Amino acid sequence: MNQDDLFKKVIAHAKEYGFIFPSSEIYDGLSAVYDYGQNGVELKKNLRDYWWKAMVQMHENIVGLDAAIFMHPTTWKASGHVDAFNDPLIDNKDSKKRYRADVLIEDYAEKQRQKAEKEIEKAKKRFGEDFDEALYRETNPRVKKYLDEASDTVKRMATSLDAGDLADVKSLIEEKGIACPISGSKNWTEVRQFNLMFGTQMGSVAEGASTLYLRPETAQGIFVNFLNVQKTGRMKIPFGIAQTGKAFRNEIVARQFIFRMREFEQMEMQYFVRPGEEMKWYEYWKEERMNWHRALGMDESYYRFHDHAKLAHYANAAADIEFNFPFGFKELEGIHSRTDFDLKAHEEHSGKKLQFFDPELGQNYVPYVIETSIGLDRLFLAVLSYAYREESLEDGSSRTVLRIPAPLAPVKAAILPLVKKAGLPEISREILNELRYDFNIQYDEKDAIGKRYRRHDAIGTPYCITVDHETKEDNCVTLRDRDSMTQERVPIQNLKAKLSESLSLSSLLKK
Repeated sequence: MNQDDLFKKVIAHAKEYGFIFPSSEIYDGLSAVYDYGQNGVELKKNLRDYWWKAMVQMHENIVGLDAAIFMHPTTWKASGHVDAFNDPLIDNKDSKKRYRADVLIEDYAEKQRQKAEKEIEKAKKRFGEDFDEALYRETNPRVKKYLDEASDTVKRMATSLDAGDLADVKSLIEEKGIACPISGSKNWTEVRQFNLMFGTQMGSVAEGASTLYLRPETAQGIFVNFLNVQKTGRMKIPFGIAQTGKAFRNEIVARQFIFRMREFEQMEMQYFVRPGEEMKWYEYWKEERMNWHRALGMDESYYRFHDHAKLAHYANAAADIEFNFPFGFKELEGIHSRTDFDLKAHEEHSGKKLQFFDPELGQNYVPYVIETSIGLDRLFLAVLSYAYREESLEDGSSRTVLRIPAPLAPVKAAILPLVKKAGLPEISREILNELRYDFNIQYDEKDAIGKRYRRHDAIGTPYCITVDHETKEDNCVTLRDRDSMTQERVPIQNLKAKLSESLSLSSLLKK
């Protein structure tokens, strides 16, 4: 199955099985806005819980926050969003399609890298165990040409964007022969800046209303509450503040399903450190966050670090953890060294000191900040697309299964009476009522047992518990494993302990 076909099937599966629906679909939907269905909301909650427990519960010096979506408008002036939260926009005159100019250029660079990787894979097969990949990257003319082309292109784009030279950004697109992905046309408009914030009004009448913004990120709610949390929590440097919540961006091009939306959810942590120690903690959080992703059990080849060539105005170092989505490697999480930009900017605009007295140093200072920021919707898409499998079975049949990590699965177990009579539904509901205190359990008695197995494979249910006629004799049930499809008899009184072994989030957190 090619990647385009896989992506289409993942999207169709997500709707068919209650994970994600187009928003306002009965009115033909709203562009790049989606609703999470009954299974999607459970998976999303479990992913959020996994992040929260790993970030807050497992760290003594990180606490949580839930800041309001609406903030004083000066917040966004201080943060730079009013003046600098822009994307470079470009239109194709023939297709009438609109694009982010930087994304077009980055996609071009990624294609050059992919060409290099193909050459390297060929060489690996040709030379076998004797292959020195590092040396080959440095010395092979063809590979070096592709990699240098990618690097030089991104560097030039970064330099032009930093200088505000949008004419050179367009020149770069033209020089590289970058075409519209839809039409193949190279007939482009000029590049211009586009502010991404949604504005709204607060007030009872239009004349006296104040202009507010829907927050484009959750981080600023943490920064303006820095002193509140530090003092009430008696926090000492280094310490962190974590937050999850909705953010809103008026994206030029919202595309690729839930990967880029206008309303999305972030999971961010701001870690406050001593000035001069920021790079030590930057490297620490890069490794810590990658380990968190690895614990999900997805193949390590699906992850990579990407260091930023163009740094944001607040950063002195930045890297992305990229994931290999069905449409290629794209940003999943960002780790940024934000320096002291945010706290100093809010000091200046508010007139309030946002400093920490360090008793060990005997001085006040504005802390530096290391940020980890992950898109919950993007994480959802990464897990869903990786978990989707179409499998051929030994008996000649096939099944579609979501191999979601068991602790994250929307439904943890399904209780299935073999038939709807002979007292089996009553026994099944007794088991349901006992287990539902600890797990999200479904009861399902409709259709043949094989169809019910397939239905729960398709939503990623790790275990099916079948109550049959023998249950009345031996007080045991059949426990079926989703991934291996193996079955074993388990005493009813042992079910809770048996399920807890693999369904608890602690099994991920301990990795």
